[in-house]
Amino acid sequence: MNTGSDEPGEVAVAADKARTDRPGAGQETERGLGSRAPEFIKSRRILHLSWQVGVFVVGLAVVGAGIVMLPLPGPGWVVIFGGMAIWATEFVWAQLVLRWTKRKVTEAAQRALDPKVRRRNITLTVVGLVIMGVLAGIYLWKFGFVMPWKIKDQ
Repeated sequence: MNTGSDEPGEVAVAADKARTDRPGAGQETERGLGSRAPEFIKSRRILHLSWQVGVFVVGLAVVGAGIVMLPLPGPGWVVIFGGMAIWATEFVWAQLVLRWTKRKVTEAAQRALDPKVRRRNITLTVVGLVIMGVLAGIYLWKFGFVMPWKIKDQ
């Protein structure tokens, strides 16, 4: 793990984003695409290939667990994106998918926080609730409140 120092046992004092000695300080910089395996692994072809197979299998297991969690109780989508993040440590295609997903989620969050959109959503929700209330009132007026089972016969 890189703590920002070459000395063993030292801990980085300032976060990387807080550094002011580089241009564009405070702005998030995107890392380059490619493998994030340690250099000694990347320097040996067989070791790097086995590393990639291991990352793929672990990511596949996590994504598979997330897919199983979609219909079952559990945070399915969170686990699926966690598996994608595992794959993104090694595979460029997964890094590109995650960048696209992050961009789309950020755009959707910005749109959802727009005051005009929020007012429109609240208005549509109120109109829908009023329509449902009127329909429920008409049903109760026409048929009355009847339970779907007969309690008296039991």
